[in-house]
Parts: sequence; structure tokens; C-alpha cells
Amino acid sequence: LRRLVNGAAREAAATREPHMLLMTATPIPRSLAMVLYGDMEVSFIDEMPPGRTPVQTKVFTERERQQVYSIVLDELKRGHQAFVVLPLVEASEQLEQVHNATQMAEKMRQTLFKDFGIGLVHGRLKTEERDGIMRSFRDGKLGLLVATTVIEVGIDIPNATVMVVEHAERFGLSQLHQLRGRVGRGTAPGHCLLVNRSTGGALAAERLRVMARERNGFKIAEADLRLRGPGEMLGTRQSGLADFHFANLARDGQLLAEARKEALAWLAKDPELNSKASSGMKQILRHRWGTTLQLGRVG
Repeated sequence: LRRLVNGAAREAAATREPHMLLMTATPIPRSLAMVLYGDMEVSFIDEMPPGRTPVQTKVFTERERQQVYSIVLDELKRGHQAFVVLPLVEASEQLEQVHNATQMAEKMRQTLFKDFGIGLVHGRLKTEERDGIMRSFRDGKLGLLVATTVIEVGIDIPNATVMVVEHAERFGLSQLHQLRGRVGRGTAPGHCLLVNRSTGGALAAERLRVMARERNGFKIAEADLRLRGPGEMLGTRQSGLADFHFANLARDGQLLAEARKEALAWLAKDPELNSKASSGMKQILRHRWGTTLQLGRVG
């Protein structure tokens, strides 16, 4: 896009830059946004929409499943609706211990929830079939929707008050935050019930503790940055530690601000780094980043 625009008629310099509006529903840590989008105007929406109530989040073990079902049943009997999300569509030989949406829906149709109407949606369904089930749920014909993460975004059912996430230890913080946002969209309080079936995994347990403790999406994003690492600023790796010897993106927000201020001041004097004082810096940048430097011009 940049090459096309810059190759167009050479008018005023300002007209050669494409206009861009980048939007994300997932909060980005302010410290990371400062690095990624430092040359753009960044706006944050950090308040809940009017009338929305915070969703109560609690972590359960497999042994506490009856408590989960009891909460879901209470809400269904009040006339509300519920989501149950699982990581798999069908059973997997490689993941025999992981519940799947197809079997869960069938089990629920035969047991406690058989009188409330149960739908099943996942990415393998044809669009028409999936949309029909979603319309039935939206219209209140179904009380409980078993699904994979296809319902992670774009679903607005004000009457849905419960989100059950099975195998919550297998989901990332961003996914859990998005899934939790599917409930509590009406006037009634929402519940997010995270079922942890893992007997180990300190990192997964910490993610779930963050979800139970935090409601602020930016704090969750900061925790995600701390736990997963930022990956590459210029590249394709989306997690892991950054190539810094001392700096920490989650911790050193103020230092990042100062470094960016100094960098902008230097570029104002020598934008192409052509001066003798800039030559060493230019060589280091080329050696370290190579052709990936071009990615820095995007966004």
C-alpha cells in the first residue's frame, strides 16, 4: 500500500501517506502500544458501556463440577440463557482427556439440562445452519448454547448471563477475556465459570487467577504480556521474550517513554541517519533487523 501510494502522482508529501484507522477490541498494554503505535494517535476506551454490570468470575476444579451445574441451572430457571465453550469440536485421539463440544451437547441433552433446549455451534457447520441455531438462541428458543470459540466475538445476547469455559487452562487470557464479554450484556449480573481440568501447569493456573482477580482489560493485557512475552516487534513471532538484554516491556513503561522521546529528538535532526554521529547506530540497526526494518514503516 505504501509503495503504491508513493508511486502515484508526486503531489504534496502529506498526500503520499495512506490514511489508516487501526482498531482492536482486545486491549493492548499501554507500554507495548507505545512501541508498536508510537507514531500514531492512540485512543483507549477503558469504561464499560452504560448499564453493564461487572461479570463475576470464579475458577472451579473438575471435582467442583456440580457447583458449576447448579449455578447454570439456577440461571436457566430464572429465564436466562447460558453458553458452554469447549476447545474441541469432536473427540481427538491425541487429546483423549479433553472434552469436546459435540459430546458435551449430547450429554447435556440427556441429563440435567434436557428441558431447556440445547444448541451446538462450531466452525465446521455450514454458515446457514450455524446462523439458524444462533437465531434460535437469540430468540430464546434455546436456553443453552454449546460452542467452540466461534462465539468469541460479535455475539450480543443480553439475556445470556452464564459463560462456562471447559478446560479453561487451555485458553489464553485474551480469549478468556473475549469469552467473558459475551455475558452480562443486559441488566442481570453475569457469571463466568472457568473449569480447570489440569492437575499441573503453574502458568495456566496463574492465567486463571488473573481472570478471577481482574476485570480491567488493560490489566489483563499487562499480565498477558508479562506471562507470555511480547514476541517480536518487527517479525512474526507472537510470544516469547523480546530481544532486550535488560529492558522489560511490562515493567519499564516510563523508560520506554524516555527512550522514544530521545529517539524522536535524534530523528528530528537526522531523519535518514546519514550524519557521522549516526553511522554506528545505522550499522547496528541494519545488522540486527535487516530487511525486517521495512515492517516498521507499516502502521
